[in-house]
Amino acid sequence: MSTPVDDPLSRERSHLSASRSALRAMREDVEALDIKDVTANWVNAEVLARQIEERIKALADLSDTPLFFGRLDYLHAPGAAEAEGAEGERFYIGRRHVHDADGDPMVIDWRAPVSQPFYRASKKDPMDIALRRRFGYTGGDLTAYEDEHLSDPAEAARTSKLLQQEIERPRVGPMRDIVATIQPEQDEIVRSGLSGTVCVQGGPGTGKTAVGLHRVAYLLYAHRERLARAGTLVIGPNRSFLHYIEQVLPALGELAVQQATVEDLVAHVEIKGTDDATAAVVKGDARMARVLRRALYSHVTMPTEPVVVVRGSRRWRVAAYELEEIVRELLDRDIRYGAAREALPQRIAHAVLVQMERSGEAPDDRVQDAVARNSAVKAAVKAVWPAVDPAKLVLRLLSDADFLAEHAAGILDEEERKAVLWARPARSVRSAKWSAADAVLIDEATDLIQRTHSLGHVVLDEAQDLSPMQYRAVGRRCTTGSATVLGDLAQGTTPWATRGWEEALTHLGKPEAVIEELTAGFRVPTDVITYASRLLPHIAPGLTPVVSIRENPGHFEVRPVAGTTDVVDACRASLRHEGSTGLIAADTRVPELAAALAEAGIPYLGPGEETTRETRLTLVPASLAKGLEYDYVVLDEPRAVVDGEPDERTGLRRLYVALTRAVSGLTVTHAAPLPPQLTV
Repeated sequence: MSTPVDDPLSRERSHLSASRSALRAMREDVEALDIKDVTANWVNAEVLARQIEERIKALADLSDTPLFFGRLDYLHAPGAAEAEGAEGERFYIGRRHVHDADGDPMVIDWRAPVSQPFYRASKKDPMDIALRRRFGYTGGDLTAYEDEHLSDPAEAARTSKLLQQEIERPRVGPMRDIVATIQPEQDEIVRSGLSGTVCVQGGPGTGKTAVGLHRVAYLLYAHRERLARAGTLVIGPNRSFLHYIEQVLPALGELAVQQATVEDLVAHVEIKGTDDATAAVVKGDARMARVLRRALYSHVTMPTEPVVVVRGSRRWRVAAYELEEIVRELLDRDIRYGAAREALPQRIAHAVLVQMERSGEAPDDRVQDAVARNSAVKAAVKAVWPAVDPAKLVLRLLSDADFLAEHAAGILDEEERKAVLWARPARSVRSAKWSAADAVLIDEATDLIQRTHSLGHVVLDEAQDLSPMQYRAVGRRCTTGSATVLGDLAQGTTPWATRGWEEALTHLGKPEAVIEELTAGFRVPTDVITYASRLLPHIAPGLTPVVSIRENPGHFEVRPVAGTTDVVDACRASLRHEGSTGLIAADTRVPELAAALAEAGIPYLGPGEETTRETRLTLVPASLAKGLEYDYVVLDEPRAVVDGEPDERTGLRRLYVALTRAVSGLTVTHAAPLPPQLTV
């Protein structure tokens, strides 16, 4: 039986087909561009060719991704101060703009002002919307729709079934965008302005990572030229996490955003060593910035001898007291060490030129530059304001007890100084066994000498685990730009984890940032988050628990087991369901579980490896679970997860992270007794 032509679903499918054809035509138009006659030289040609290539990629039609996911029907033609709709006008809302051959829009970018009511309109405030329609898809095929008549008082407000299905849809592969399911409180953060920094405190499943990534996409849409010049960066906790999120922005048509870890940013030296917790905490303390500054500027010495510059038959003398005035003026200006060192020879040369002018000569800038390069001036600068290598400076601080004591006096106590000193001093920068915390110190010293390049916007995810010195390292990458800071204080699992966002934002250099809290859980089932929240009074007293808004309660079970065979059986049971499964265990338990899975013939992946239809199980060390999500999780031995950390609070926080990785179901398996905090 054929579908009636006036069937609404048939009409929407026709619009989808026509929109895909229009997108294909847009891409073909770009591919057909001939730039031979419009470029002045090969450099311009290369730049333009690269821009065209990026545009072609941005116009890719992803076959399994809906081109549009919603529709808005406006009631009236708004005035100039209102949204861009016209009476009876209809807009399809999608991931990117698509227009037909005449330039008329067929799909409106979700970031456009006219799309905002799709996320914000409600019965209380319909925002001049008569109808909001959501679409359901299977793969890339439109299969259903659902209408909300926002202006009809007779129609009661109800929960969108399609919205719930999209939130709960099983996942295979990397993280997806949430552009079809952004909630009003999330949309407010996404559309906040470029000039301000926003800090988002969000518990598990509240969508804080997705909100941060979508804010980047929105800012690139609203401020593309500015951010194209200044640059945008997403910082994640590790490579596995970055791999997990790396497809979100390309799916939204944004290809120019860089991704890095904090370790990538400060990679001035090769990391070969590790610190114990005490040393790492001291090295990560913001007081180390003061120690470094003192140590660096201790190299500046006041001149005791004049500078005599010989030019031809004349000798020009700059007295020691004049040189001291110049040095003190540069110190008082508080400019970078390297910039002041570069300015010093010019200041000395200027003093010589003043004498030349008084004697009747008329020197110009070329003469001043020549004097600045004079050997006597160079020698004076080398003696008074020597060049300092940042790695060598840190090397000396960590190797020389007397040097450290001199410059840490009144800042670090004796025990703290002992904690950071190397037991075996390294002979050189290359042979030193630098730790991750040492690299951050070198980055601080590098910035004291020469200013770090600032980007237009930085997104910092899982920020609760950064030390104050790491915050400073990130902050100097956006001194002239803004930031989006994402994290959850309850998930801080480092000894130096953030105690409060106000303090962290001060270290970042953004004390004026707005702190937003997301407490509605969209991803974690009610039973799972309720169970995990038993830990909150012990790991983050006073923090608001996440409240799941999921209608589907999901699967939850605490299962005593006899050994690894039972854990493998729990994984088999989870794999019978559609979607991904994560087996999360204490790091020390991973080899034993890997052997058990191999013996059972169950293929598995490591964190960061992309799941497929054939291989949907990932074996995850608890230390790498943060930020990752799986449809089903089997959590092995909670007690071992807690015991794997240096202290109980950090261990309980690690357990809280592991417990909240499940989207549809969680099975907790244990042979040892559960931590008492979970049995209350």
